[in-house]
Formats: sequence, structure tokens, C-alpha cells
Amino acid sequence: MSTPSERYARFRAEQGNPVLADFRAMYDFALDDFQVRACEALEAGDGVLVAAPTGSGKTIVGEFAVHLALHQGRKAFYTTPIKALSNQKYADLVDRYGSDRVGLLTGDNTVNGEAPIVVMTTEVLRNMLYAGSGTLAGLGFVVMDEVHYLADRSRGAVWEEVIIHLPESVAVVSLSATVSNAEEFGDWMATVRGSTTTIVEETRPVPLYQHVMVGRRLHDLFEDGSGFADPSSRVNPELERVARDDWRRTRTTDRRAKGERGRGPRRPPPRGGLPSRYDVVERLERDALLPAIYFIFSRVGCDAAVQQCLDANLRLTSPAERDEIVAFVEERCSHLPEEDLHVLGYHDFLDGLSRGVAAHHAGMLPTFKECVEELFESGRCRVVFATETLALGINMPARSVVIEKLTKWNGETHADITPGEYTQLTGRAGRRGIDVEGHGVVLWSPGMEPKSLAGLASTRTYPLRSSFRPSYNMAVNLVHQTGRTTARELLESSFAQFQADRAVVGLARQLRKAEEGLAGYAESATCDKGDFMEYAGLRRRLSDIEAGAARARKADRRQEIVTSLEALRPGDVIEVPTGKYAGFAVVIDPGTRSGREDPRPYVVTESRHARRLTLTDFNRPAERLTRLKVPRNFNGRNAQSRRDLAITLQMRAGQLDPGSPSRRERARAQGGPAGGHEDPEVARTRAAIRSHPCHSCPNRESHARWAERHHKLERETATLRRRIESRTNTIARQFDRVCDVLTSLGYLVDDEVGEAGRTLMRVHTEMDLVAAECLRAGLWDDLDPAELAAALSVLVFEARRPDDAHSPRLPQGRVRDVIADTVSLWAELDRLERENRLDFLREPDLGFAWAAYRWAMGAGLDEVLNETDLAAGDFVRWVKQLLDLAGQVADAAATGGKPALRENARLTIGALRRGVVAYSSLTE
Repeated sequence: MSTPSERYARFRAEQGNPVLADFRAMYDFALDDFQVRACEALEAGDGVLVAAPTGSGKTIVGEFAVHLALHQGRKAFYTTPIKALSNQKYADLVDRYGSDRVGLLTGDNTVNGEAPIVVMTTEVLRNMLYAGSGTLAGLGFVVMDEVHYLADRSRGAVWEEVIIHLPESVAVVSLSATVSNAEEFGDWMATVRGSTTTIVEETRPVPLYQHVMVGRRLHDLFEDGSGFADPSSRVNPELERVARDDWRRTRTTDRRAKGERGRGPRRPPPRGGLPSRYDVVERLERDALLPAIYFIFSRVGCDAAVQQCLDANLRLTSPAERDEIVAFVEERCSHLPEEDLHVLGYHDFLDGLSRGVAAHHAGMLPTFKECVEELFESGRCRVVFATETLALGINMPARSVVIEKLTKWNGETHADITPGEYTQLTGRAGRRGIDVEGHGVVLWSPGMEPKSLAGLASTRTYPLRSSFRPSYNMAVNLVHQTGRTTARELLESSFAQFQADRAVVGLARQLRKAEEGLAGYAESATCDKGDFMEYAGLRRRLSDIEAGAARARKADRRQEIVTSLEALRPGDVIEVPTGKYAGFAVVIDPGTRSGREDPRPYVVTESRHARRLTLTDFNRPAERLTRLKVPRNFNGRNAQSRRDLAITLQMRAGQLDPGSPSRRERARAQGGPAGGHEDPEVARTRAAIRSHPCHSCPNRESHARWAERHHKLERETATLRRRIESRTNTIARQFDRVCDVLTSLGYLVDDEVGEAGRTLMRVHTEMDLVAAECLRAGLWDDLDPAELAAALSVLVFEARRPDDAHSPRLPQGRVRDVIADTVSLWAELDRLERENRLDFLREPDLGFAWAAYRWAMGAGLDEVLNETDLAAGDFVRWVKQLLDLAGQVADAAATGGKPALRENARLTIGALRRGVVAYSSLTE
């Protein structure tokens, strides 16, 4: 029961914030302090930035903004980074306020767009701002959920565009994951939006405990069992013992392997070992740690994990729950064509879900992902094997989170996950109002260091970095709205420039200190006999000349060695001068195949090893000492073959003298560089040094030390000046370069938007300028709907990995020429970009053209997927992006006076929106 003073405080708060008091009455739990403070700031008329951990309830603040807007008779927009989250939030708000007062705008869906509450993706709001949409009338609040997305390299600029361009009368509610520079972001918000209250909450509502699973046993990560402890927390000594044992076992195995080299196959070393996925799930179930999200970072791995659980006959649901799940999935998937169910893997998917296990990744059909999300949230799906995309936005909290490996593919290589990613992943563990604690579990793998893992779990530095840059579409829209000069000034208010300017302040301080240091060093190096800086410059020049000559000699020697190796032939006997395999060897394969930078001869040594050598094994050119006959069927993996050849080599080697250097080596040793003659430039510089008045100074070396410090600091100072120059007005300078490209192409005329520019204003794709040029050149004018789908696909599709882009299949006919012309057009734009120091437009990717063409022609889903080797979810996602672009082309064609193309683009949309694509479901 509350005390009289607490009741009085609550009474005073309700008097001061009557709307908040009304809002609080809608919940059956008390709001946290940070939620109350944020809501009070909103009711007082401020914008707010709330940075809080995943699952802490920061969306309550966004919901209060919606409530406040309705109370004031104004509109509220609730924006999210992905369509899936928009759909989820729309359903939540409809449950509370009714479908008549809530709308949805995601590109796929347009539902009740003029409602007082509208949920939308951030891109939709950006496009409304540029178009001056009438829907903006009466707008009072914009909630920007997951605003930390502005760091996203490909889409982050949209958030800053919206924040900068919203009318001043609109209050912005920014909801972010915990970032270490929230105050900096809040300061920028206050600069561009006016009064903004920044609220940072670091306490998780449900404590998180960290564990490491070694084999089938769970160990606490920290000695005291704490979760996100500070860096001083002690690592569990038991885990350190496991790491030591693992290290000793590895060393013993390595030594044994060296001793047994050449004796045939050996057993792998014993391991604490990665438990099977079934074992992990079974252990979590035994310890009452389900439901769990199990992150694997591989689509194939997620699907395989489900299959492994099915093969092990794992069942996590009761018969009654299985019946409920089957009924739910059948109802949700009833729209799917019967003939497509097999190719979609529907029956295996349903079997897994009915047992309580499922995968979740971008390759799945959106409908399937929706089923998994809803069943997991309701507690009927117990384990989800997921890629990291699940960690972004979707509300799927769990009791436990498992991370199988601490590395993941980042698009270019396998890299360690960052502290921010680790926090994002494990942050889903612990369901507010359900669990008293959450659990993060990392699976032990050989070589893991417990202290490094503890650092990953306790590090709190996750800075938010702007990825903003002005695109071509943004430039024409801004110039159209405000003129080029004002647009330039507007872009200088971006968070990217704000961060750059703040960095410049620190760099300028360093520069001032460096310049003071330079003056002091110069004074200490003063010599009464002459200009010591001049003298020091001569000494440095001599060192540079000599170092350059040494590098040249080294390069010459390296080239000699390469040339000598390239001259080797099978059967040549050589002496390997250095390295592990020094001694005589016979060449089996010279290793000079094309594609290799340097030759790597494959040899057999006297000690019976068959190895490929590298340049590091040669400190002098290789010489053929004699020749041996190598059997035609020689196999280096066969121990007997190696032994026979090595015996022959030893017999021949007995006739050779390994100690005598070659004639070339003796000549080099006698002659030295350049045959013993000093380089003329070296001689002149030495003479200038000896004749300089400072050369005779008794304090010469003391002065020289100060001069060297001056020289080093001078280089650092020049670097600082370049860094300051590169950061000042960076966004505005980039905008100028974008405008220069647009002017040279005629999109901007006399700093105003030309006729072609009005077409570009309607195209928001990443390949905006290529699309606009295709429109202007009439490349798409004579294509039928299926051909247009193929032609447009090259501007939206990107293969997941570069190696996925193998010779794509293309439709026959005119569309082939159109695609070729599109690539040529891109090449011209790419050249123009490079001339203007820009890099926005990637090369068109032809890998989806056949799939788009076949689908638009009416081919069945099984045919398209089999012919293109695409996952169902990927196919649907790319078609939906293609639909977005086709809609933009229709709008741009109307603006550009091309009614036939506009109609054809609409027919293309109709041809693409069918079957599994037609069902508007959760998508990314």
C-alpha cells in the first residue's frame, strides 16, 4: 500500500499531466521512471529521444504520443524501418483504437491513409514530405521507432531527411536502442528540431545472465553469475580452466602431429566440442529455459537445425498444442495455391512447427515467417533457429538466446560480432512481465577466450554514426523545394555534418598544440653556425636516397628469384637455401600456372616431404644443379612414391657440394651494390653535408635530435590539416558534386530543376539516376509487361554474394538489347561519377531478369524457383521491390509525358502481383 506522501506526489503529477494520468489508467502495470519522464516531456511540448535496451518498453512512449495526438485533435504518424514492424504495430494500434482510426501505408498496403493515426515505413513519410502530400495537414507527432537505423549504410539517410524536413510544429519522438553517444544525437535533434529531451535508460527490466555451454554443461560466464557486469567483474575460474585444458590438448595434439607426420591418417584431437543442436535444445528444456531463439547466422544452418531436431524425434508441444498449431497454420496459409505448397516446403514447415521448432530467415516465405512470429509470441513455438535479421525490430522476446558462433558473414568476410551486435542479439532474452530473468548462452568452441567473451558481454560503447549522403533523387527534390543555395545550407544541418564538425573541434585543438610544439622544437634546434633545419634536410635526403636504393636492390633480388623459379622444370634438382625444408629437393611441378602472382614449386625433399615452396624459402635465386627423372605416375600423397624418389635424390645429392655459393653469389659478394661504385646523387649529397657550416658544430647531434622531432611533428601537423579540411563542409561539398553531375546531364538547369529533373524526382530507388536515364533514353518504351519486368529487375536485384553472380540466363528478343544498353548507360554514368569523385551507382545485376520475366509471363512458382535456384522468401522480396520500382516508373512516366509506358508499367505490376506475391504479408 502506498504512503500518504506517495499518494500526494501522484496526485500532484496527475494535476500537472492530466493526459498522462488518463493514459496510465489504460495499463494494468506501473510505468517505469524513464517512461514517465519521457511522457511528461511530450505533454509539456518537447520532442524526446529515448535510448533504452531491447525489451525495456520504450514503445510505451510512442504509444503515449499517439494518445496525446488524439487528445489534442491532431494526427500522429508511427514510422518503422521495415514493413514487418509496420504491420505488427498497425495490428497493435487497431486493437486499441479500432480500425476506423488507424491507417497503414507501407508501399504494399494502403489502408485508411487519412486516419488520425497512420503507421508507415520511414521511406513512405520521406516521399510524402517531398511530394508535399495533403495527408501531412494537421500532423502533430511523428514517432520514429528504431531510429538507430540511421546508421544503416544503404537506408540510413532517410531518417535524417525526415528529421530535417518535418515542419517545426511537429514533435518528433525518437526511440533508439542503447547507444553510447545518445546525448550527442540528442544535441543534434535539439539543434534541428528545437527543444528535445534526451532520456537514456541502461537498466534492463529483466536481468540477463550470461552462460557458456561446454559440451552439454552450462557454465556461468562471470564468477558471481552476473549478466552485463562492468569490466572489473571476474570471469568464472571454471571457464578459464576449460580454456587452459583446451590449449594444452591442442599443443599436445600439434606435437603429436609433427612426430607422426608422414605416417598416414590420424584421429582428430579430442574436443570439449560443439554440442549438437538437439543436445542444446534438450538441455534448455531440462533447465526450463525455453522458449529460446537460437542464432546460427546461416540460412542453410537454420533449416538444417530444424531437420536435425525432426530426425531426433524432438517434440516440445503437447497433443492439444499440436492441434492448435496445425489449425492456425492451415488457416493462415489457406491463401497459398495448393500446387505451390510442395515447392514451398509447406509440409516440412508445418511438421516442425507442430513439434515446437522452426527456422526464421530472409529466404523464407513471408507468410511462413509471420506464422513463426505469432506462434512464438504466443508461446506455442518453443525454439526458433534464426539469422541475425530477427534481431532487428520484430517483437519476439524469449526466455533464452543461444549464439552458436561469435563470427558471422558481413557481406565480404567472416568477422567477429561486435559488442553492439552481441547486445542486440542477447537483448531479446527475458520477457517483461513473464520471466524474472533472461539467459544468454554462447556455445564453447576450441580457441575461445573467456576474458574476450566477458569483454564482449560487458562493453557498453556502441556509438551511433551517421551514414547520411545526398543522393541524386534527394538533390532534385531539395532544389525543387528550396533552391540550390538553401538546400546546401539545409544539408549542413545533417547529423553527419554535426558529427564531423564536432570532430573538427577536437582536431583543431590538436593542431594548435602541434603548432606550439613545432615552434618549441625549432627553437631548440637553432644553431649559431647556420640554418640547422636546412642541414637536417640534407641528412634526411641522404637517408631517403640510400633507403630507396636498398629497396630497389631488394626488388631486383626478388625479381631475380622469381625469374629463376619460373625457369624450373620437372626433374630439376635445386638447393632450398632457407626455411623449414632447406636442403636439396627435386621439382615435381614448377607451380607457374596462370592466376598465381608468384611461382610456388611443388618439390620432394631429401627428408621425404612433398611440399609447395614460396619465395620466403629463397634468399637467393634457385639454380638447377642436376636433373632426375620423375616417374610419370608419381603421386606426392603416396608415402612409398616419396620414399623412392627421396632415396634417388639423396644418392645424387652425395655428388654435390651444398656449401659452395654460386658464381653469381660470389660475384655479388665481391662487387657489392653497383659494382662498388657510389651513386652520383649520394656523392653530391654527402659533399653538401660536409661543406655545410652546421656540420662542424660541436652540438650537432643534439640539434639533430630536435630537428628530427620537428620533422616528425611537422608531418603529423600536415596530416591534421588535411583531416580538418576533409571534414569541414563535407556534406555540402558532396552535394555540390552531385549537383555538378545533374547539371552536366541536364537534370538541373541554372540551379533549378529541369524537365528531366522532374522525372527523377519520382524515382526513389538506389539506382535512381540510371532509372531516370533509361526513361529519358526511351529504353523501356517498346517492351511488353514481362520484358519490362526483366529490364527493371537489373536495377533492384543484388546477388547475396559476389560469387552468386554467374552468367545469368536472359529472355530472348529486344529486352536483351535493352539490358545491354542499360549496362552501357550505367558505365557512362560510372565514368561521370568517378570524374566527380562520387560512388553511388552499383553495376546492374542481371541475376533476377529471367525469374522476373518468367513470373510476369505466368509461369508457376515451382518452375521459377527450380529454374533460378532462389529461395521462396528471396523471390517474393525481390518481386515486391520490383513492384515498388514499377510503381515509381509509372509515376515518373506520367510526369515525363509517356502515357503508354505508364500504362505498361501498371500492366507489369498486375502481371507480377499474383500467387504468393499477391498476399500482402510481413516482409522486409
